[in-house]
Amino acid sequence: MNGALSPTFPRRDTGRLTQRRFDVLIVGGGINGAGLARDLALRGLAIALVDKGDFACGTSSASTKLVHGGLRYLEGFDLRLVFEACRERRILQTIAPHLVQPLAFFIPVYKGDPRPLWMVRAGMFLYDTLAMFRNTHRHAILSPREALEREPVLGGEGLTGVAHYWDCRMDDARLCLENVMAAAEAGAETVNYCQVTGLLRRGGRVAGARLRDLETGDDLEVAAEIVVNTAGPWLDAICALDDEGPGKLRLTRGSHILVPRINKGEEALYLTSGSDARLFFVLPWGELSLIGTTDVDFPADPDSVAPCEEDIAYLITESSRHLRERAPRRDQVVAAFAGLRPLVAAGGVGASKVSREHQIFESTGGMLSVGGGKYTTYRAVAAEVAGRVCDRLGRGQGRSTTDLVLLPGGATGHFDCFVISHLLELTGELGLEPSVALGLLRRYGSRITALQELARRRPELVRPVVPGSTLLALEVVYAADSEFARTPDDILRRRTSLALEPGRGLLEVAAVAELLAAQLHPATSWQQGWEDDYRGKHAHY
Repeated sequence: MNGALSPTFPRRDTGRLTQRRFDVLIVGGGINGAGLARDLALRGLAIALVDKGDFACGTSSASTKLVHGGLRYLEGFDLRLVFEACRERRILQTIAPHLVQPLAFFIPVYKGDPRPLWMVRAGMFLYDTLAMFRNTHRHAILSPREALEREPVLGGEGLTGVAHYWDCRMDDARLCLENVMAAAEAGAETVNYCQVTGLLRRGGRVAGARLRDLETGDDLEVAAEIVVNTAGPWLDAICALDDEGPGKLRLTRGSHILVPRINKGEEALYLTSGSDARLFFVLPWGELSLIGTTDVDFPADPDSVAPCEEDIAYLITESSRHLRERAPRRDQVVAAFAGLRPLVAAGGVGASKVSREHQIFESTGGMLSVGGGKYTTYRAVAAEVAGRVCDRLGRGQGRSTTDLVLLPGGATGHFDCFVISHLLELTGELGLEPSVALGLLRRYGSRITALQELARRRPELVRPVVPGSTLLALEVVYAADSEFARTPDDILRRRTSLALEPGRGLLEVAAVAELLAAQLHPATSWQQGWEDDYRGKHAHY
Protein backbone atom coordinates (compact mmCIF):
# COMPACT_ATOMS: atom_id res chain seq x y z
CA MET A 1 0.00 0.00 0.00
CA ASN A 2 2.99 2.37 -0.06
CA GLY A 3 2.58 3.23 -3.73
CA ALA A 4 5.94 1.86 -4.80
CA LEU A 5 4.51 -0.39 -7.48
CA SER A 6 1.30 -0.41 -9.46
CA PRO A 7 -0.34 -3.76 -10.11
CA THR A 8 -1.71 -5.03 -13.36
CA PHE A 9 -5.40 -5.16 -12.54
CA PRO A 10 -7.59 -8.05 -13.65
CA ARG A 11 -9.09 -7.76 -17.08
CA ARG A 12 -12.34 -5.80 -17.13
CA ASP A 13 -15.10 -8.24 -16.32
CA THR A 14 -18.49 -6.90 -15.33
CA GLY A 15 -19.44 -10.45 -14.41
CA ARG A 16 -17.55 -10.02 -11.14
CA LEU A 17 -20.11 -7.40 -10.16
CA THR A 18 -22.81 -10.08 -10.07
CA GLN A 19 -20.92 -12.69 -8.06
CA ARG A 20 -21.52 -11.29 -4.57
CA ARG A 21 -23.56 -8.80 -2.62
CA PHE A 22 -21.58 -5.61 -1.98
CA ASP A 23 -21.70 -3.51 1.13
CA VAL A 24 -21.81 -0.36 -0.99
CA LEU A 25 -22.41 0.38 -4.67
CA ILE A 26 -21.09 3.84 -5.64
CA VAL A 27 -22.57 5.37 -8.79
CA GLY A 28 -20.24 7.94 -10.35
CA GLY A 29 -16.47 7.77 -10.74
CA GLY A 30 -15.63 11.44 -10.40
CA ILE A 31 -13.52 12.66 -7.51
CA ASN A 32 -16.27 12.32 -4.87
CA GLY A 33 -17.07 8.75 -5.87
CA ALA A 34 -13.42 7.79 -6.25
CA GLY A 35 -12.51 9.30 -2.89
CA LEU A 36 -15.41 7.53 -1.19
CA ALA A 37 -14.53 4.18 -2.79
CA ARG A 38 -10.96 4.51 -1.51
CA ASP A 39 -12.07 5.45 2.00
CA LEU A 40 -14.57 2.60 2.33
CA ALA A 41 -12.29 0.00 0.75
CA LEU A 42 -9.51 0.92 3.18
CA ARG A 43 -12.02 0.23 5.98
CA GLY A 44 -12.34 -3.35 4.70
CA LEU A 45 -15.81 -3.08 3.16
CA ALA A 46 -16.91 -4.73 -0.09
CA ILE A 47 -17.19 -1.86 -2.58
CA ALA A 48 -18.25 -1.53 -6.20
CA LEU A 49 -17.67 1.70 -8.14
CA VAL A 50 -19.21 2.22 -11.58
CA ASP A 51 -19.35 5.08 -14.06
CA LYS A 52 -21.18 5.37 -17.36
CA GLY A 53 -18.07 6.92 -18.89
CA ASP A 54 -14.42 6.93 -17.97
CA PHE A 55 -13.30 7.80 -14.47
CA ALA A 56 -13.05 11.61 -14.14
CA CYS A 57 -14.57 12.09 -17.60
CA GLY A 58 -16.91 14.84 -16.40
CA THR A 59 -16.29 17.76 -14.09
CA SER A 60 -13.35 16.02 -12.41
CA SER A 61 -11.12 16.49 -15.46
CA ALA A 62 -12.53 19.93 -16.35
CA SER A 63 -11.46 21.94 -13.31
CA THR A 64 -9.01 24.84 -13.13
CA LYS A 65 -6.35 22.30 -12.03
CA LEU A 66 -5.91 23.94 -8.61
CA VAL A 67 -5.92 22.71 -5.04
CA HIS A 68 -6.49 25.91 -3.13
CA GLY A 69 -7.54 27.16 0.26
CA GLY A 70 -10.46 29.12 -1.11
CA LEU A 71 -9.13 32.65 -0.82
CA ARG A 72 -12.27 34.09 -2.40
CA TYR A 73 -14.46 32.47 0.27
CA LEU A 74 -13.04 34.97 2.75
CA GLU A 75 -15.32 37.59 1.17
CA GLY A 76 -18.30 35.65 2.46
CA PHE A 77 -16.61 35.16 5.85
CA ASP A 78 -16.79 31.39 5.32
CA LEU A 79 -13.77 30.90 7.56
CA ARG A 80 -14.59 27.27 8.35
CA LEU A 81 -14.50 26.29 4.67
CA VAL A 82 -11.21 28.14 4.15
CA PHE A 83 -9.64 26.50 7.20
CA GLU A 84 -10.80 23.05 6.02
CA ALA A 85 -9.51 23.70 2.50
CA CYS A 86 -6.09 24.81 3.79
CA ARG A 87 -5.87 21.67 5.92
CA GLU A 88 -6.85 19.42 3.00
CA ARG A 89 -4.35 21.15 0.73
CA ARG A 90 -1.56 20.17 3.13
CA ILE A 91 -2.81 16.57 3.25
CA LEU A 92 -2.94 16.25 -0.55
CA GLN A 93 0.59 17.60 -0.87
CA THR A 94 1.64 14.81 1.50
CA ILE A 95 -0.21 11.86 -0.01
CA ALA A 96 0.25 12.86 -3.69
CA PRO A 97 3.33 15.12 -3.95
CA HIS A 98 3.76 14.28 -7.64
CA LEU A 99 0.27 15.49 -8.52
CA VAL A 100 -0.22 18.39 -6.08
CA GLN A 101 2.60 20.92 -6.08
CA PRO A 102 3.08 24.49 -4.82
CA LEU A 103 2.34 27.38 -7.17
CA ALA A 104 2.90 31.09 -6.56
CA PHE A 105 0.18 33.63 -7.41
CA PHE A 106 0.08 37.37 -8.14
CA ILE A 107 -3.06 39.41 -7.42
CA PRO A 108 -2.66 42.82 -9.14
CA VAL A 109 -4.77 45.59 -7.63
CA TYR A 110 -5.72 48.68 -9.65
CA LYS A 111 -7.32 51.97 -8.78
CA GLY A 112 -11.09 51.55 -8.83
CA ASP A 113 -11.02 47.78 -8.32
CA PRO A 114 -13.86 46.47 -6.13
CA ARG A 115 -11.22 45.02 -3.79
CA PRO A 116 -8.76 47.78 -2.83
CA LEU A 117 -5.22 47.02 -1.72
CA TRP A 118 -5.98 47.35 2.01
CA MET A 119 -8.71 44.72 1.68
CA VAL A 120 -6.44 42.35 -0.25
CA ARG A 121 -3.67 42.87 2.32
CA ALA A 122 -6.04 42.01 5.18
CA GLY A 123 -7.29 38.96 3.28
CA MET A 124 -3.73 37.73 2.73
CA PHE A 125 -2.95 37.93 6.43
CA LEU A 126 -6.17 36.10 7.35
CA TYR A 127 -5.45 33.46 4.67
CA ASP A 128 -2.02 32.73 6.12
CA THR A 129 -3.52 32.63 9.61
CA LEU A 130 -6.19 30.08 8.65
CA ALA A 131 -3.45 27.98 7.02
CA MET A 132 -1.72 28.13 10.42
CA PHE A 133 1.23 29.77 8.60
CA ARG A 134 2.02 26.45 6.91
CA ASN A 135 1.88 27.70 3.34
CA THR A 136 4.94 27.06 1.20
CA HIS A 137 5.83 30.71 1.85
CA ARG A 138 4.01 33.55 3.56
CA HIS A 139 2.40 36.25 1.47
CA ALA A 140 4.03 39.52 0.50
CA ILE A 141 2.77 42.79 -0.95
CA LEU A 142 4.85 44.01 -3.89
CA SER A 143 5.09 47.59 -5.05
CA PRO A 144 4.06 48.29 -8.66
CA ARG A 145 7.72 48.63 -9.65
CA GLU A 146 8.72 45.33 -8.01
CA ALA A 147 5.76 43.53 -9.56
CA LEU A 148 6.35 44.83 -13.08
CA GLU A 149 10.00 43.86 -12.92
CA ARG A 150 8.97 40.29 -12.12
CA GLU A 151 5.96 40.10 -14.43
CA PRO A 152 6.16 42.80 -17.12
CA VAL A 153 3.12 41.43 -18.95
CA LEU A 154 0.89 43.08 -16.31
CA GLY A 155 -0.65 46.42 -17.19
CA GLY A 156 1.02 49.18 -15.20
CA GLU A 157 -1.49 52.01 -15.49
CA GLY A 158 -3.33 52.50 -12.21
CA LEU A 159 -1.55 49.57 -10.54
CA THR A 160 -1.43 50.19 -6.76
CA GLY A 161 0.29 46.97 -5.68
CA VAL A 162 0.41 43.20 -6.13
CA ALA A 163 -0.22 40.51 -3.53
CA HIS A 164 2.09 37.50 -3.77
CA TYR A 165 0.89 34.26 -2.14
CA TRP A 166 0.96 30.47 -2.57
CA ASP A 167 -1.54 27.71 -3.33
CA CYS A 168 -1.13 24.48 -5.35
CA ARG A 169 -1.57 23.23 -8.89
CA MET A 170 -2.73 19.67 -9.60
CA ASP A 171 -3.40 17.11 -12.29
CA ASP A 172 -7.12 16.71 -11.65
CA ALA A 173 -7.82 13.66 -13.85
CA ARG A 174 -4.87 11.71 -12.46
CA LEU A 175 -5.66 12.64 -8.87
CA CYS A 176 -9.11 11.11 -9.40
CA LEU A 177 -7.59 8.10 -11.18
CA GLU A 178 -5.16 7.39 -8.33
CA ASN A 179 -8.06 7.34 -5.88
CA VAL A 180 -9.76 4.75 -8.10
CA MET A 181 -6.53 2.74 -8.30
CA ALA A 182 -6.13 2.91 -4.52
CA ALA A 183 -9.69 1.62 -4.07
CA ALA A 184 -8.96 -1.26 -6.47
CA GLU A 185 -5.73 -2.10 -4.65
CA ALA A 186 -7.78 -2.28 -1.44
CA GLY A 187 -10.22 -4.76 -3.02
CA ALA A 188 -12.93 -2.62 -4.63
CA GLU A 189 -14.44 -3.56 -7.99
CA THR A 190 -14.02 -0.50 -10.22
CA VAL A 191 -15.68 -0.54 -13.65
CA ASN A 192 -15.97 2.29 -16.14
CA TYR A 193 -18.31 2.43 -19.13
CA CYS A 194 -21.07 0.75 -17.13
CA GLN A 195 -24.31 2.72 -16.90
CA VAL A 196 -27.00 2.53 -14.22
CA THR A 197 -30.39 1.99 -15.88
CA GLY A 198 -32.52 1.30 -12.82
CA LEU A 199 -32.48 0.55 -9.12
CA LEU A 200 -33.21 -2.71 -7.31
CA ARG A 201 -35.43 -2.74 -4.22
CA ARG A 202 -35.91 -5.10 -1.35
CA GLY A 203 -38.56 -4.45 1.25
CA GLY A 204 -39.12 -0.94 -0.09
CA ARG A 205 -35.43 -0.04 0.21
CA VAL A 206 -32.88 0.51 -2.55
CA ALA A 207 -30.79 -2.65 -2.63
CA GLY A 208 -28.63 -2.37 -5.73
CA ALA A 209 -28.88 -1.36 -9.36
CA ARG A 210 -29.46 -2.59 -12.87
CA LEU A 211 -26.50 -1.82 -15.12
CA ARG A 212 -25.70 -1.90 -18.82
CA ASP A 213 -22.17 -2.72 -19.91
CA LEU A 214 -21.67 -0.12 -22.65
CA GLU A 215 -18.85 -2.14 -24.21
CA THR A 216 -20.85 -5.32 -24.74
CA GLY A 217 -24.44 -4.13 -24.41
CA ASP A 218 -25.06 -6.76 -21.71
CA ASP A 219 -27.48 -6.01 -18.85
CA LEU A 220 -26.70 -7.11 -15.30
CA GLU A 221 -27.83 -6.60 -11.72
CA VAL A 222 -25.60 -5.62 -8.80
CA ALA A 223 -26.81 -6.19 -5.23
CA ALA A 224 -25.66 -3.89 -2.43
CA GLU A 225 -26.66 -3.02 1.10
CA ILE A 226 -26.35 0.69 0.34
CA VAL A 227 -26.25 2.67 -2.90
CA VAL A 228 -24.46 6.04 -2.90
CA ASN A 229 -25.07 8.47 -5.75
CA THR A 230 -21.96 10.54 -6.51
CA ALA A 231 -22.90 11.20 -10.12
CA GLY A 232 -22.04 14.90 -9.98
CA PRO A 233 -24.05 16.83 -12.61
CA TRP A 234 -26.10 13.66 -13.24
CA LEU A 235 -27.14 13.39 -9.56
CA ASP A 236 -30.76 14.42 -10.23
CA ALA A 237 -31.02 11.85 -13.04
CA ILE A 238 -29.99 9.02 -10.71
CA CYS A 239 -32.34 10.35 -8.01
CA ALA A 240 -35.18 10.20 -10.55
CA LEU A 241 -34.66 6.41 -10.72
CA ASP A 242 -35.67 6.39 -7.04
CA ASP A 243 -38.77 8.50 -7.77
CA GLU A 244 -37.09 11.59 -6.34
CA GLY A 245 -38.08 14.93 -7.86
CA PRO A 246 -35.58 17.14 -9.69
CA GLY A 247 -34.08 20.35 -8.39
CA LYS A 248 -31.44 19.25 -5.89
CA LEU A 249 -28.69 20.81 -7.99
CA ARG A 250 -27.99 24.10 -9.67
CA LEU A 251 -25.51 23.43 -12.45
CA THR A 252 -23.10 26.16 -13.54
CA ARG A 253 -20.74 25.93 -16.50
CA GLY A 254 -17.06 26.63 -16.02
CA SER A 255 -15.14 27.10 -19.27
CA HIS A 256 -11.37 27.34 -19.78
CA ILE A 257 -9.11 28.16 -22.71
CA LEU A 258 -5.46 27.39 -23.43
CA VAL A 259 -3.36 29.94 -25.32
CA PRO A 260 0.36 30.43 -26.04
CA ARG A 261 2.26 31.24 -22.87
CA ILE A 262 1.42 34.67 -21.44
CA ASN A 263 3.25 34.63 -18.11
CA LYS A 264 6.91 35.54 -18.20
CA GLY A 265 7.57 33.91 -14.84
CA GLU A 266 6.15 30.84 -13.11
CA GLU A 267 3.60 32.78 -11.06
CA ALA A 268 -0.10 32.43 -11.79
CA LEU A 269 -2.19 35.57 -12.13
CA TYR A 270 -5.40 35.95 -10.12
CA LEU A 271 -7.38 38.67 -11.86
CA THR A 272 -10.62 40.60 -11.38
CA SER A 273 -13.14 40.79 -14.21
CA GLY A 274 -14.10 44.32 -15.22
CA SER A 275 -17.62 43.35 -16.29
CA ASP A 276 -18.87 41.45 -13.25
CA ALA A 277 -16.08 41.66 -10.60
CA ARG A 278 -15.56 37.88 -10.75
CA LEU A 279 -12.12 36.47 -10.00
CA PHE A 280 -10.41 34.23 -12.55
CA PHE A 281 -6.95 32.78 -13.22
CA VAL A 282 -4.18 32.88 -15.82
CA LEU A 283 -2.02 29.85 -14.99
CA PRO A 284 1.36 28.83 -16.40
CA TRP A 285 0.81 25.44 -18.06
CA GLY A 286 3.99 24.29 -19.74
CA GLU A 287 4.37 26.20 -22.98
CA LEU A 288 0.78 27.41 -22.66
CA SER A 289 -1.33 29.50 -20.30
CA LEU A 290 -4.60 28.16 -18.91
CA ILE A 291 -7.27 30.85 -18.46
CA GLY A 292 -10.45 30.21 -16.49
CA THR A 293 -13.05 30.02 -15.37
CA THR A 294 -16.54 31.23 -16.19
CA ASP A 295 -19.57 30.65 -13.96
CA VAL A 296 -22.80 30.51 -15.97
CA ASP A 297 -26.06 28.74 -15.13
CA PHE A 298 -26.55 25.64 -17.27
CA PRO A 299 -30.10 24.21 -17.30
CA ALA A 300 -29.53 21.85 -20.25
CA ASP A 301 -28.53 18.17 -20.46
CA PRO A 302 -25.18 17.67 -18.67
CA ASP A 303 -24.00 15.46 -21.52
CA SER A 304 -24.12 18.47 -23.86
CA VAL A 305 -21.81 20.80 -21.95
CA ALA A 306 -19.11 22.47 -24.05
CA PRO A 307 -17.34 25.82 -24.08
CA CYS A 308 -19.31 28.35 -26.12
CA GLU A 309 -18.09 31.39 -28.01
CA GLU A 310 -19.48 33.73 -25.34
CA ASP A 311 -17.35 32.01 -22.67
CA ILE A 312 -14.24 32.15 -24.84
CA ALA A 313 -14.81 35.83 -25.64
CA TYR A 314 -15.34 36.61 -21.94
CA LEU A 315 -12.04 35.01 -20.93
CA ILE A 316 -10.09 36.72 -23.73
CA THR A 317 -11.63 40.14 -23.03
CA GLU A 318 -11.23 40.03 -19.27
CA SER A 319 -7.66 38.72 -19.31
CA SER A 320 -6.69 41.28 -21.95
CA ARG A 321 -7.88 44.08 -19.67
CA HIS A 322 -4.96 43.31 -17.31
CA LEU A 323 -2.26 42.44 -19.82
CA ARG A 324 -0.09 44.32 -22.28
CA GLU A 325 1.70 43.15 -25.40
CA ARG A 326 0.91 39.45 -24.89
CA ALA A 327 -2.86 39.66 -24.42
CA PRO A 328 -4.48 36.61 -26.09
CA ARG A 329 -6.49 36.66 -29.31
CA ARG A 330 -9.28 34.34 -30.43
CA ASP A 331 -7.14 32.87 -33.23
CA GLN A 332 -4.49 31.88 -30.66
CA VAL A 333 -6.76 29.59 -28.66
CA VAL A 334 -5.13 26.15 -28.76
CA ALA A 335 -7.91 24.27 -26.96
CA ALA A 336 -10.92 24.85 -24.75
CA PHE A 337 -12.89 22.74 -22.30
CA ALA A 338 -15.87 23.10 -19.98
CA GLY A 339 -17.29 21.31 -16.97
CA LEU A 340 -20.33 21.64 -14.74
CA ARG A 341 -20.27 22.46 -11.05
CA PRO A 342 -22.91 20.27 -9.32
CA LEU A 343 -23.82 22.93 -6.76
CA VAL A 344 -26.60 22.43 -4.25
CA ALA A 345 -29.60 24.43 -5.47
CA ALA A 346 -30.02 27.91 -4.05
CA GLY A 347 -32.29 30.66 -5.30
CA GLY A 348 -31.99 34.41 -5.18
CA VAL A 349 -28.22 34.63 -5.80
CA GLY A 350 -26.03 34.82 -8.88
CA ALA A 351 -24.23 31.76 -10.17
CA SER A 352 -20.89 32.87 -8.69
CA LYS A 353 -22.44 33.35 -5.25
CA VAL A 354 -23.90 29.85 -4.87
CA SER A 355 -22.26 28.02 -1.98
CA ARG A 356 -19.63 25.38 -2.77
CA GLU A 357 -20.53 23.48 0.40
CA HIS A 358 -21.61 19.87 -0.04
CA GLN A 359 -24.84 18.30 1.13
CA ILE A 360 -25.85 14.67 1.69
CA PHE A 361 -29.39 13.73 0.65
CA GLU A 362 -31.17 10.54 1.69
CA SER A 363 -34.16 9.28 -0.27
CA THR A 364 -37.15 7.49 1.21
CA GLY A 365 -35.66 4.33 -0.28
CA GLY A 366 -32.40 4.86 1.60
CA MET A 367 -30.15 5.90 -1.28
CA LEU A 368 -27.56 8.51 -0.32
CA SER A 369 -26.70 11.28 -2.78
CA VAL A 370 -23.83 13.74 -2.47
CA GLY A 371 -24.15 17.18 -4.07
CA GLY A 372 -21.88 20.19 -4.08
CA GLY A 373 -18.38 20.27 -2.66
CA LYS A 374 -15.08 21.43 -4.14
CA TYR A 375 -12.13 19.44 -5.43
CA THR A 376 -9.78 20.51 -2.66
CA THR A 377 -12.00 19.08 0.08
CA TYR A 378 -13.05 15.85 -1.64
CA ARG A 379 -11.18 13.68 0.88
CA ALA A 380 -12.95 15.28 3.84
CA VAL A 381 -16.33 14.91 2.10
CA ALA A 382 -15.57 11.24 1.44
CA ALA A 383 -14.65 10.68 5.10
CA GLU A 384 -17.93 12.24 6.23
CA VAL A 385 -20.03 10.17 3.82
CA ALA A 386 -18.06 7.02 4.69
CA GLY A 387 -18.76 7.58 8.38
CA ARG A 388 -22.48 7.81 7.68
CA VAL A 389 -22.39 4.67 5.54
CA CYS A 390 -20.50 2.72 8.20
CA ASP A 391 -22.94 3.78 10.90
CA ARG A 392 -25.80 2.38 8.81
CA LEU A 393 -23.93 -0.85 8.10
CA GLY A 394 -22.78 -1.26 11.69
CA ARG A 395 -19.20 -2.02 10.60
CA GLY A 396 -16.16 -0.25 9.25
CA GLN A 397 -16.54 2.51 11.81
CA GLY A 398 -13.56 4.38 13.09
CA ARG A 399 -11.33 7.18 11.93
CA SER A 400 -10.69 7.56 8.21
CA THR A 401 -7.10 6.77 7.28
CA THR A 402 -7.09 8.44 3.88
CA ASP A 403 -5.03 11.34 5.23
CA LEU A 404 -2.25 8.94 6.24
CA VAL A 405 -2.12 6.38 3.42
CA LEU A 406 -0.24 7.56 0.34
CA LEU A 407 -1.91 7.45 -3.04
CA PRO A 408 -0.40 4.86 -5.43
CA GLY A 409 2.27 7.17 -6.87
CA GLY A 410 2.83 9.16 -3.72
CA ALA A 411 5.86 7.40 -2.21
CA THR A 412 8.32 9.93 -3.61
CA GLY A 413 9.43 11.72 -0.48
CA HIS A 414 10.45 15.29 -1.29
CA PHE A 415 9.41 15.48 -4.92
CA ASP A 416 12.25 17.67 -6.19
CA CYS A 417 14.78 15.25 -4.69
CA PHE A 418 12.85 12.35 -6.24
CA VAL A 419 13.09 13.99 -9.67
CA ILE A 420 16.81 14.60 -9.33
CA SER A 421 17.47 10.98 -8.31
CA HIS A 422 15.41 9.47 -11.16
CA LEU A 423 15.87 11.88 -14.07
CA LEU A 424 19.38 10.72 -15.00
CA GLU A 425 18.26 7.11 -14.65
CA LEU A 426 15.39 7.58 -17.12
CA THR A 427 17.39 9.56 -19.64
CA GLY A 428 20.27 7.07 -19.44
CA GLU A 429 18.49 3.71 -19.17
CA LEU A 430 15.59 4.49 -21.51
CA GLY A 431 17.27 7.12 -23.66
CA LEU A 432 14.48 9.65 -23.10
CA GLU A 433 14.66 13.38 -23.57
CA PRO A 434 14.80 15.15 -20.17
CA SER A 435 11.45 16.87 -20.79
CA VAL A 436 9.75 13.53 -21.56
CA ALA A 437 11.33 11.90 -18.50
CA LEU A 438 10.18 14.78 -16.29
CA GLY A 439 6.65 14.40 -17.63
CA LEU A 440 6.68 10.70 -16.71
CA LEU A 441 7.84 11.45 -13.16
CA ARG A 442 5.11 14.03 -12.68
CA ARG A 443 2.41 11.71 -14.03
CA TYR A 444 3.38 8.49 -12.29
CA GLY A 445 5.40 9.51 -9.23
CA SER A 446 6.77 6.45 -7.46
CA ARG A 447 4.91 4.20 -9.92
CA ILE A 448 7.65 5.03 -12.44
CA THR A 449 9.32 1.79 -11.35
CA ALA A 450 6.39 -0.14 -12.84
CA LEU A 451 6.93 1.55 -16.21
CA GLN A 452 10.65 0.80 -16.02
CA GLU A 453 9.87 -2.87 -15.38
CA LEU A 454 7.53 -2.92 -18.38
CA ALA A 455 10.23 -1.23 -20.49
CA ARG A 456 12.74 -3.93 -19.56
CA ARG A 457 10.29 -6.67 -20.54
CA ARG A 458 9.17 -4.95 -23.73
CA PRO A 459 11.88 -2.54 -24.91
CA GLU A 460 10.12 -2.10 -28.25
CA LEU A 461 7.56 0.05 -26.42
CA VAL A 462 10.12 2.72 -25.50
CA ARG A 463 9.31 4.84 -28.53
CA PRO A 464 6.93 7.69 -29.41
CA VAL A 465 3.57 6.48 -30.70
CA VAL A 466 4.27 8.62 -33.78
CA PRO A 467 7.51 10.43 -34.67
CA GLY A 468 7.93 13.64 -32.67
CA SER A 469 5.25 12.84 -30.10
CA THR A 470 5.93 13.06 -26.35
CA LEU A 471 3.59 10.10 -25.77
CA LEU A 472 5.34 6.73 -25.52
CA ALA A 473 3.83 3.45 -26.67
CA LEU A 474 4.90 2.27 -23.21
CA GLU A 475 2.35 4.58 -21.60
CA VAL A 476 -0.51 3.38 -23.79
CA VAL A 477 0.10 -0.26 -22.88
CA TYR A 478 0.54 0.62 -19.20
CA ALA A 479 -2.68 2.66 -19.21
CA ALA A 480 -4.60 -0.30 -20.65
CA ASP A 481 -3.10 -2.80 -18.18
CA SER A 482 -2.94 -0.77 -14.99
CA GLU A 483 -4.97 2.43 -15.34
CA PHE A 484 -8.38 1.24 -16.64
CA ALA A 485 -8.02 3.01 -20.03
CA ARG A 486 -10.52 1.73 -22.59
CA THR A 487 -10.50 4.33 -25.40
CA PRO A 488 -8.07 6.76 -27.06
CA ASP A 489 -9.90 9.64 -25.36
CA ASP A 490 -9.16 8.07 -21.96
CA ILE A 491 -5.44 8.19 -22.76
CA LEU A 492 -5.13 11.43 -24.70
CA ARG A 493 -7.45 13.51 -22.49
CA ARG A 494 -7.20 12.02 -18.98
CA ARG A 495 -4.18 9.68 -18.60
CA THR A 496 -2.21 12.40 -20.39
CA SER A 497 -3.17 15.93 -21.47
CA LEU A 498 -2.30 15.76 -25.18
CA ALA A 499 -5.89 16.64 -26.09
CA LEU A 500 -5.35 20.07 -24.54
CA GLU A 501 -1.96 20.74 -26.10
CA PRO A 502 -0.98 21.99 -29.58
CA GLY A 503 -2.14 19.37 -32.05
CA ARG A 504 -4.77 18.16 -29.52
CA GLY A 505 -3.66 14.54 -29.94
CA LEU A 506 -5.03 14.34 -33.48
CA LEU A 507 -1.75 13.03 -34.89
CA GLU A 508 -1.53 10.36 -32.19
CA VAL A 509 -5.11 9.09 -32.09
CA ALA A 510 -4.84 6.44 -34.84
CA ALA A 511 -1.66 4.93 -33.39
CA VAL A 512 -3.12 4.99 -29.87
CA ALA A 513 -6.29 3.26 -31.08
CA GLU A 514 -4.24 0.53 -32.74
CA LEU A 515 -2.09 -0.08 -29.67
CA LEU A 516 -5.06 -0.01 -27.34
CA ALA A 517 -7.13 -2.40 -29.43
CA ALA A 518 -4.27 -4.89 -29.57
CA GLN A 519 -3.77 -4.68 -25.82
CA LEU A 520 -7.39 -4.97 -24.73
CA HIS A 521 -9.11 -7.51 -26.99
CA PRO A 522 -9.76 -8.37 -30.65
CA ALA A 523 -11.63 -5.80 -32.71
CA THR A 524 -15.27 -5.42 -31.71
CA SER A 525 -18.07 -2.99 -32.44
CA TRP A 526 -16.98 -1.12 -29.30
CA GLN A 527 -13.77 -0.09 -31.06
CA GLN A 528 -15.42 0.99 -34.30
CA GLY A 529 -15.62 4.75 -34.47
CA TRP A 530 -12.98 5.40 -31.79
CA GLU A 531 -11.02 7.74 -34.04
CA ASP A 532 -14.10 9.55 -35.40
CA ASP A 533 -15.44 10.05 -31.87
CA TYR A 534 -12.14 11.49 -30.72
CA ARG A 535 -11.82 13.83 -33.69
CA GLY A 536 -15.40 14.97 -33.18
CA LYS A 537 -14.57 15.99 -29.62
CA HIS A 538 -11.20 17.59 -30.13
CA ALA A 539 -10.77 18.75 -33.73
CA HIS A 540 -12.68 21.97 -32.92
CA TYR A 541 -13.03 24.09 -29.82
